[in-house]
Amino acid sequence: MTFDVFVGVLLPLLGTALGAACVFFMKKTLGRRTQSILSGFAAGVMVAASIWSLLIPAIEASAHMGVFSFVPATVGFWCGILFLLALDHLVPHLNRSYSESEGLTSPFGKRTKMVLAVTLHNIPEGMAVGAAYAGYLAGNLEITAMSAFALSMGIAIQNFPEGAILSMPLRAEGVKKGRAFGYGLLSGVVEPIFALLTILFSALIVPLLAYFLSFAAGAMLYVVVEELVTEAVSDNNADTGTLFFALGFSFMMLLDVALG
Repeated sequence: MTFDVFVGVLLPLLGTALGAACVFFMKKTLGRRTQSILSGFAAGVMVAASIWSLLIPAIEASAHMGVFSFVPATVGFWCGILFLLALDHLVPHLNRSYSESEGLTSPFGKRTKMVLAVTLHNIPEGMAVGAAYAGYLAGNLEITAMSAFALSMGIAIQNFPEGAILSMPLRAEGVKKGRAFGYGLLSGVVEPIFALLTILFSALIVPLLAYFLSFAAGAMLYVVVEELVTEAVSDNNADTGTLFFALGFSFMMLLDVALG
């Protein structure tokens, strides 16, 4: 693995760590308006990343199929949606927007379920980064080192608010700073793990690269609609959340086009 790939794989985890580190220099928990701003921005980044960094390259990678080049992207997209839907119903977790737990019944406490919720939604982001770098390492012309880095950077930026939104409420509930930070960091560890696993199986993935890219896009968009958009427009903050969604979308679009 080259150094640039190593950095790209670890970058999303760094974003989560920096967000979780807010517990060390912020005394108060995040207000609802602030959470709407951060969630809206993160949602915009993920939607733009799904389109420019995943779905469009998936279609371009299938150009040899002619008018049917949309088929791998569509099939992979729906597989990603259904995969996250299945995990949502199987893994016990608690989203911040809901008062009741989701998934199978378990003895896990509220904090563990909150960490599992963020961890669950970080899996497709790790797979997205891994698939992008697998395509780059295989010499796929549709994916360059800079386009893969742009995706990794975009996910790292949107991971910052996710780390803060998870760790800050835990701190407000009386959890010690170090432990609250640890919970936030732990939720992001799955990203480099799944990115590396995807790269390790690149020999199998590259022939099906279009499916894997669109799979990650579908899974990421499921997270956006199921959780981030809900948080962004809650508690009479719809206008603010929508504006910052547009800002995040524009930022990621600019980042991908400029670096890609």
